[in-house]
Amino acid sequence: MLQVSGVSKAFAARGGQTVALQATDLLVQENDFITILGPSGCGKSTLLRMVAGLDTPSSGVIALDGQPVSSPGADRGMVFQSYTLFPWLTVLQNVCFGLREKGMPAAKQQEIARHFLAKVGLSGFESHFPKQLSGGMQQRTALARALANNPRILLMDEPFGALDHQTRELMQELLLGIWEEERKTVLFVTHDIDEAIFMGNRVVVMSARPGRIKCDLPVPLAHPRHYAMKTTPPFAELKARLTEEIRIEVRRAAGLES
Repeated sequence: MLQVSGVSKAFAARGGQTVALQATDLLVQENDFITILGPSGCGKSTLLRMVAGLDTPSSGVIALDGQPVSSPGADRGMVFQSYTLFPWLTVLQNVCFGLREKGMPAAKQQEIARHFLAKVGLSGFESHFPKQLSGGMQQRTALARALANNPRILLMDEPFGALDHQTRELMQELLLGIWEEERKTVLFVTHDIDEAIFMGNRVVVMSARPGRIKCDLPVPLAHPRHYAMKTTPPFAELKARLTEEIRIEVRRAAGLES
């Protein structure tokens, strides 16, 4: 459903250009949950932003359902690490925002918004403002808002990176449960190897500066998933391989390895 073909990105810099992403290919199938893993500066977020239409590739083509991506659109739902809610709107109004922009009748907006707020465990908080919510609750609101628009693909840029460990695990379970039920397609950027394995059915590892896709590995874990899987040999074996891949890339980024 999503095809990234020869996509690269370079930014203007003093004395020339800085290449953030080398020519990259990626094929995303319907209902994939792909986690993108790599060290800082490897182009993970740059790739995600180009799929979202927030940045323009220097070369190559990104196509969703065969149509070129050139700007943001309702067919792609984006959830960032920072809490991107409108502070002057209530939880319900935040989730209704995209539906309102589509011209949907108010009663239908609220029906859909309340449905997804229930899915993320926020029934009863519809009238709260973002400042009244914890970080995890704000991210659940952002997730409900993205899902309410019924995007073809959900794009998530380290959405749980600012949360404490316990809340992060709760959010991982919540998102996986929604994915298993809704069968959305997800591209999920993370720095965390355990999170990448636990969440994804494929892990894409990116190399350091300039970025490119180094390997694309299937995750040999069944669904539904539970945390006991982290103690199994398939999890441990994949974690060991990914840990070594990331160690090499971190050393390369620091100039310690060619």
